[in-house]
Amino acid sequence: MRGGEAAPQNLSSDFFIPAKEEMTITIVGLGPGSPHHLTREAWEVLETSREVWLRTARHPTVPHLPGHIILHSFDDLYDSAEDFAEVYRTIAARVLELGRRPEGVVYAVPGHPLVGEASVQQVLKGAQEAGLTVRIVDGISFVDAALTALGLDGLDPGLQIYDGIEVAARHHPPLNPDLPALIGQVYSRRLAGDLKLALMNQYPDEHPVALIFAAGTAAQRVIHLPLYELDHHETDHLTTLYVPPLPPVSSFEGFQETVAYLRAPDGCPWDREQTHESLRSNLLEEAYEVIAAIDAGDMDDLREELGDLLLQIVLHAQIATEEGDFRMADVIATIDRKIKRRHPHVWGELQVRNTQELLVRWEHLKRMERNEKEGRSGHMLDGVPRALPALLQAHAYGERVARVGFDWSGPEEVAQKVREELAEVEGARTPEEVEAELGDLLFAIANWARHLGVEPETALRKANARFARRFRAMEDLAQERGLDMNKMTLAELDRLWEEVKEQFEE
Repeated sequence: MRGGEAAPQNLSSDFFIPAKEEMTITIVGLGPGSPHHLTREAWEVLETSREVWLRTARHPTVPHLPGHIILHSFDDLYDSAEDFAEVYRTIAARVLELGRRPEGVVYAVPGHPLVGEASVQQVLKGAQEAGLTVRIVDGISFVDAALTALGLDGLDPGLQIYDGIEVAARHHPPLNPDLPALIGQVYSRRLAGDLKLALMNQYPDEHPVALIFAAGTAAQRVIHLPLYELDHHETDHLTTLYVPPLPPVSSFEGFQETVAYLRAPDGCPWDREQTHESLRSNLLEEAYEVIAAIDAGDMDDLREELGDLLLQIVLHAQIATEEGDFRMADVIATIDRKIKRRHPHVWGELQVRNTQELLVRWEHLKRMERNEKEGRSGHMLDGVPRALPALLQAHAYGERVARVGFDWSGPEEVAQKVREELAEVEGARTPEEVEAELGDLLFAIANWARHLGVEPETALRKANARFARRFRAMEDLAQERGLDMNKMTLAELDRLWEEVKEQFEE
């Protein structure tokens, strides 16, 4: 070093205050693949080490390490362990054990020790609990090399970084589709297939993605392809996936920003004036529009109507946020906890033999929740909303009580009850009696439908729609023939109706 130059500062991070001068565990980042990407500090540590433990020897930099080093690797664990979590636990335990030696241990990992290295996180946690000192020696991560290969700025518009193993294990990816994402460690074609299925729950099959192979090395190459072809190529531990954003706005967070802007001082005056009470009818109307789209089997309409319904939900959450009552995160967290609590056979150890047993268990859990919420002994029917349409409410009541065995044995018994109720309607003498007996008849019919496997509200809505279509056609037919329906006899109208029914047989 030339005279007058100050010695370079050690830029490594000491996570815990040392109990003595020397470091116990030194974790070195080997960079993304090329030996040229080893930092000066990393090289100095390696050059002065007698032995180094490698998380994996399958790294292009390893053959270029100083020749005097005794190298050990944990590669054998990948073949013997059941999953990666077990591998990382075993590696961390071994590194901590080696770190207790007087000479400590040098543990080298690909990339940067704090980017996508699960074993390092476990070493840090274990060292803190054991009072051991850890030194992190920085390295260039796979993220840096991948961004260079793609020519991207990692902060524009906000890059997401994930481990391919974690994303592939999910049913829905944890990605915000409005932002780009880098997914590392796409180590095999099989993993790429699992990753593809998870991503296709969020992104279109044709969404353009890019596979980056051996980023930062002489063998680097980038392949652009549609998402559905992700597992059509062989991949390895040096493969990274780049997922560009969807056209905005596609994320839930982006939509929340849109709604919050509507409610902002410089937003829409009408939206700013709305309250939970003023939006009540809108919410009900949009819910019925969704049902109408389902009944029509129109998927384009259903997509649009679900969006309209979602707008109502997000508006209510935004109003609650502004008033300090709760936030959307609270809404989601509450329903997520409720779903997992009510599905112990999915997120717990409970075993159920059939759907009936599951429904009984479900009702028991809901009753316990109501008891806790209300601070008293809840009733089975309390959870059925009072605002439900009457026919749907009757159906729900029948379902609830049937779960504890209070039910007819089959459709024939309910049919007999319907006939009894019909006779009582015919025998009613006063308007009050007619109303009461007709109500009993409708309740019995709702339960008859349930036993026949039919949801009565849907059945009646479809019947209404059929009637409306046929009557409109009847009006059109009468107009074509120059007939005035107001002057036609009932017999003539009936003949026209039967003619229409034959034309619109469904």
